[in-house]
Amino acid sequence: MNRFLILIAGLALTMTACQPAETDEAMSEDAAANEAEWVSLFDGETFDHWRGYKQEAMPEGWIVDDGAMYASVPEAGMDIVTRESFTNFDFEFEWRLEESGNSGVMWHVDESAGDYPWLTGPEYQLLDDAAYNDGAVGKNSAASNYDVLAPTEAVTRAAMEWNEARIVVEGASVQHWLNGVMVLAYEKGSEAHMAAVAESKWTGYPTYGTTDTGHIAIQGDHGAVWFRNLRIKRLD
Repeated sequence: MNRFLILIAGLALTMTACQPAETDEAMSEDAAANEAEWVSLFDGETFDHWRGYKQEAMPEGWIVDDGAMYASVPEAGMDIVTRESFTNFDFEFEWRLEESGNSGVMWHVDESAGDYPWLTGPEYQLLDDAAYNDGAVGKNSAASNYDVLAPTEAVTRAAMEWNEARIVVEGASVQHWLNGVMVLAYEKGSEAHMAAVAESKWTGYPTYGTTDTGHIAIQGDHGAVWFRNLRIKRLD
């Protein structure tokens, strides 16, 4: 009887020992599948995924600087958009600004609405927070829904340091992440969101935030700004 119990115990230990390897293998396969869903929007060398807003080519002032996309000449006509359109997505990117710098990333941008991407696309604000409002958090701070909703906290890094950003859009649900922290979540087009829009500079622009698909746009006319490690995953 004792030998039988010892045998059973040994089999149980063997089965238990095998489980982590199987679990690790399954987790590794899941991680690989998840990684395969991501698409790089910049390879550090070419602008194949981008063009100027309402243009066929990239504006000449955008250059590659040490593996990053760099808006070197901030002037009119420097806003750029993805060649593809996106509806539901998870978009990650790194950005940095010069001191007192200002830029933004917009999404669901419809070029037929007019001369600027902000006529339709809500904006994830990029800002050197330390240079404005004594660094206080407000609806124009970095990672805000620009001029509409403020982030919950300030986690921006100093000028010329890289920041990690993430925008997640699933239907009406929107999340803004900055440096690993979700600093803003809202329902696009909800009663609360539209009330905030009505109190913003966009109240006189009826097309603002009305689209449910479109290009991702980067503002290039407000100052020197760099981007790298841009990648996106469709959630459709």
